[in-house]
Amino acid sequence: MPAPSYVHGAHPVPLLGETIGENLRCTVQRFAGREALVVRQQGYRATYGELWEQVGEAARGLMARGVGRGDRVGIWSPNRSEWVVAQYATARIGAILVNINPAYRTAELEYALNQSGVSFLILARAFRQADYVGMLGEVRGRCPELREALVLEDGWEALLRDSAQVSEERLAERESALQFDDAINVQYTSGTTGFPKGATLSHHSILNNGFFVGEALHYTEADRVCIPVPFYHCFGMVLGNLACTTHGSTIVVPGEAYDPVAVMETVQAERCSSLYGVPTMFIGELDHPRFSEFDFSSLRTGIMAGSPCPVEVMKRVQSTMCMAEVTIAYGMTETSPVSTQSATDDPLEKRVSTVGRIHPHVEIKVVDPETGAVVPRGERGELCTRGYNVMLGYWDNDEATRTAIDAGGWMHTGDLAVMDGDGYLNIVGRIKDMIIRGGENVYPREIEEFLYGHPDVSDVQVIGVPSERYGEEVMAWVRLREGAAVTGDQLTEHCRGRIAGFKIPRYWKFVDEFPMTVTGKIQKFRMREAAVEELGLQAAAGVRTA
Repeated sequence: MPAPSYVHGAHPVPLLGETIGENLRCTVQRFAGREALVVRQQGYRATYGELWEQVGEAARGLMARGVGRGDRVGIWSPNRSEWVVAQYATARIGAILVNINPAYRTAELEYALNQSGVSFLILARAFRQADYVGMLGEVRGRCPELREALVLEDGWEALLRDSAQVSEERLAERESALQFDDAINVQYTSGTTGFPKGATLSHHSILNNGFFVGEALHYTEADRVCIPVPFYHCFGMVLGNLACTTHGSTIVVPGEAYDPVAVMETVQAERCSSLYGVPTMFIGELDHPRFSEFDFSSLRTGIMAGSPCPVEVMKRVQSTMCMAEVTIAYGMTETSPVSTQSATDDPLEKRVSTVGRIHPHVEIKVVDPETGAVVPRGERGELCTRGYNVMLGYWDNDEATRTAIDAGGWMHTGDLAVMDGDGYLNIVGRIKDMIIRGGENVYPREIEEFLYGHPDVSDVQVIGVPSERYGEEVMAWVRLREGAAVTGDQLTEHCRGRIAGFKIPRYWKFVDEFPMTVTGKIQKFRMREAAVEELGLQAAAGVRTA
């Protein structure tokens, strides 16, 4: 009889029982003179000793501005040095950092600020074509709990100067009252009901997840990690920043947002030993016409994650980017995020064709979605995770929390997986109606709810269709009201500036009806099959992933 699809990540290295601030202090004591943070677009460099001083100044500055333990501090900015400083400063004073997606527009910003109760917002003046200050001005009157907004370009230095009003002793007193199980971070994930949900994470969950990711990659103080993925997401701030600072490694930021040339220039100039990215990013580098100009010989390892990883892309990364020890990580924001990861010394086929095995101190099981019973190895079922890494819950949303986490403490991922005899996992599909586009989770219901607000739209169904570049693209099937004649381009313009760009459908199809079952349920799988044929996406649909 096959073994059950259940594993426990027993491990000789214990969990860290400390706050993020305490852990950073220990790292600083060991590696004060070593480089901690490099942000190339700002010309910024800091040793661990210097970073500690700046984090302390920002922490005391926030206290001087009235930020208390448990207060929500929003951050709406692309990758900058101040983002990293704010991450650790809020942790040291027990404020809850609320990560706001840089792609958010007014409706999403207003919702996140109000739903989490942000009272202090740190924001960039602008990013790309988005005027953050202008957008905040549009919604601020409808955000009653927001009492102060600090624009980085105008007010950061003043915040640091305000640190003089708060003594080191007061900061130490605040820190001593914190517990590692305290909530410290809220990250929004798109919601199946049309509203994003705030996954609430603790010091314990994200600190340990970052630490064990770094352990899996064998990080030391000699490693320099190129992080082009965004900090607002767990990939950047946990697998990136916390994996580095728990090991004394150097965080290297190539730019405010992903640019393949900036990444390749940074790896070469900074002699990075590790590189991160979603598959789309690695494809952008490998296929860039200037790829052969750059020296990748310093690279050893890295992580590909965020969406299904094409096997052939993994092989190219290993062979042509010198990343012989590259790993795949699997997880979700609600699990801090990593539950499984391939090891640097796993057999080649396992490293490129699976999402690895269980992470330390975590449990996983694969269950029959209908009965909840654990299935035998080799059979598909829903992947569930339990352990220190599971979120505290969705912020101020008990109903959604109860739906996601069962009475046994298991987080139901909604992903369909198969566990083999050695405990390696393959992700083979999704129960949840979710699209993963270039590492971004997109819930169709959220886009559908938005499009229902257009006066010419009678009904709409959103699906994901295959994409060789992004893994999936968003497609909307639209039924118009009688007499309406709106076009796809017009609907795109309706979306632009109101919802994040990655949520705007790439493809539009206008129909009189949707494929349905005899009981009236819409069959999105049939819509996807039809779209693959009509759009000529067979090659993308055939890409093999882990």
